[in-house]
Amino acid sequence: MKYPAVYLMGERARGEILSVAFAGNGMHQDAGAKIVHAAPNTTGVVTSKSISKGGGTTTYRGLIKIPKNMKNCKSKVQCDALLMDSESSSITYPTMEIEEQEGTIVGHEASVSKVSDAQIYYLKSRGFSERQATLMVVNGFIEAFVKELPMEYAVELNRLIEIEFEGVG
Repeated sequence: MKYPAVYLMGERARGEILSVAFAGNGMHQDAGAKIVHAAPNTTGVVTSKSISKGGGTTTYRGLIKIPKNMKNCKSKVQCDALLMDSESSSITYPTMEIEEQEGTIVGHEASVSKVSDAQIYYLKSRGFSERQATLMVVNGFIEAFVKELPMEYAVELNRLIEIEFEGVG
């Protein structure tokens, strides 16, 4: 379980959480994030990506809390899941505790995409191996996320993804 928390203590504070989870065969990865707006005029952003394959399950549990008198706070949560097969699953539990309405902007978006056989077939028909096609789909899914990471983390994440899909095709 991975559950980072950010407490925005000073006025105009900004917090951002980037999270990625991967669940393979027999795995259940439980990830999430918490942002508490403890000062007015603060901004919080959560970006969570998850990939499930081989019957794996990913879960996102999130909390955005804006107490009374914390005016002009903004929070955005984006949860995206990629299912590599029909046995895999993703579950999202967003919690928003908003006690102040003045100037408050809060949003939660979630999407679940399944890699289809047609996508892989199309890429294979263009000369890519099944492994290359699968890596292209996965890398496309996490591309915007990876751009936010420091270079050394982005390189390591790409290596881990390649290792995870070594046996494919």
